[in-house]
Amino acid sequence: MKFIRLLLMTLLPAISSQAWSAELFDLGFGNFEEELVLARDDDKQGVFVFFEMDDCPFCQRMQETILLEPEVIAYFREHFNNYTFDILGGSPVVDFDGTEYDTGKEMAEKKYRVRATPVMIIFDLEGKPVARFTGPTRSKEELIMFGEYAVSGSYKEMPFTRYKRAQSK
Repeated sequence: MKFIRLLLMTLLPAISSQAWSAELFDLGFGNFEEELVLARDDDKQGVFVFFEMDDCPFCQRMQETILLEPEVIAYFREHFNNYTFDILGGSPVVDFDGTEYDTGKEMAEKKYRVRATPVMIIFDLEGKPVARFTGPTRSKEELIMFGEYAVSGSYKEMPFTRYKRAQSK
């Protein structure tokens, strides 16, 4: 009995982290040029990428809380195609503009300057980053507000911090 309990305690975190992925994030194969075509075909406003790494406690906290929230899942699935990206990944990857990188790590560091996680970037339908959030969001409301910031086009007029202040007034 103790063995079964220990086994469950070991396996449940791995299973639960996969559950959130299935709900919010689309299955990607490392070709963001193709993902962009899918976003256009799906009539989305862009692509949301959650840059992460396995041993990131802030990523894990978001995965176990905010990214499981039904309102977050509904909003982001309505407006974006959504992908996770392991910044330490060793597999080849193709960027939105067709540039090929030998590894995901190379693209994360060189192209998007992601060295710590989480980093969330929303890309428009041309593959250009329009909104970036570094670090974990504090709440589901803040993450949804980040999405609204991109969808509304407010990124063209002001930084996200000013947008947040304006929304809280």
